[in-house]
Amino acid sequence: MAPTQRLPASLTPLDTALSALLRGLEPAQPVELPLSDALRCIAAEMAPLPAHPPHDVAATDGWALRANDLVGASSYSPLPLAAPPAWVEAGDAMPGACDCVLDADLVEADGPIVQVLAEAIPGQGIGRKGQDIAEGSLVAEAGRRVLRRDLLIARVAGIARLKVRRPRLHIVNVPGATVTANLVAESARSAGAEVISREAGTRDVGSIVAALEEAACDLLVTIGGSGVGRTDAAVNALAARGEVIAHGIALQPGRTAAVGRVGTTPVIALPGAPDQAFSAWWGLAPPVFDRLTGRQPRRTLALPLSRKIASLVGIAEFVLLERQHDAWTPLAVGELSLDAIARAEAFLIVPGGSEGFAAGMPVDAYMLRE
Repeated sequence: MAPTQRLPASLTPLDTALSALLRGLEPAQPVELPLSDALRCIAAEMAPLPAHPPHDVAATDGWALRANDLVGASSYSPLPLAAPPAWVEAGDAMPGACDCVLDADLVEADGPIVQVLAEAIPGQGIGRKGQDIAEGSLVAEAGRRVLRRDLLIARVAGIARLKVRRPRLHIVNVPGATVTANLVAESARSAGAEVISREAGTRDVGSIVAALEEAACDLLVTIGGSGVGRTDAAVNALAARGEVIAHGIALQPGRTAAVGRVGTTPVIALPGAPDQAFSAWWGLAPPVFDRLTGRQPRRTLALPLSRKIASLVGIAEFVLLERQHDAWTPLAVGELSLDAIARAEAFLIVPGGSEGFAAGMPVDAYMLRE
């Protein structure tokens, strides 16, 4: 019979567990990915772009002229030209000294004399140099998520691949926690990670150790088997393969989560229950991803609370929030239903030393969907 695991009498504070995970952690090496794969990843340093268009171009089909030469021209007083103007089509480089494009029907060129029937202003019918992309601009700023609009800029600039930091996340799923594993994998992919999932053969230590040995990654996550039951062997497997830094985090829900290392790779052992794993994942993983990607500070939204949040001192509590009438409404505190997880737009963590927040108090919440 497998020995029953026990949590320590004193849980490890969340901040302490996070510090242990982040100690010595460096950003992942940049990789170049096709544009579609780079979407949602965190941009690495990129070379400045040249101006686009690289010179003034015709924005419409028409006659290329100089505006100062057309002063006074009208249909009642056509202006004859000494020489026929150049015809340009949209996208053509503008001929030297020309600074406007007139529509075809504003120039009469049927006979030996070419006449202009309208005035123009400088820049009329022209796309200026750098109008679409300013010289020296970036497809995406380093540390910022690559968005669809960035892909548009890249395609206009003729760029087929982008340099990003894409951490490799290896998920080892202990049998019985498939729903939770899918939840975590989807969250990690939305954060720009490359996710590899593997299921241990059984719930015993040997099977989990074997799965851990095949994991070459930047962050290793086990799901399930971190509790105190007789079949909860993930933490023992982590101890056999690497180092358990803390088992039992002062976070509710998610107290049975653990953190450790295999070599230099940080490890987060999540409980198998969706609510426990969801809280521990969002409490521990984002700072690790931010360090691995060199991400700029995550966006928060400060709104007043629609009602108070009461919390016990000594343990951090995970709070799910929904935005209602320009205020944060708590959906769940410390106990998370699947309905609350599905509805939530943001979260906050009440520190272990706090008794909570009063109604009407502005709080900074982290967005669950960006």
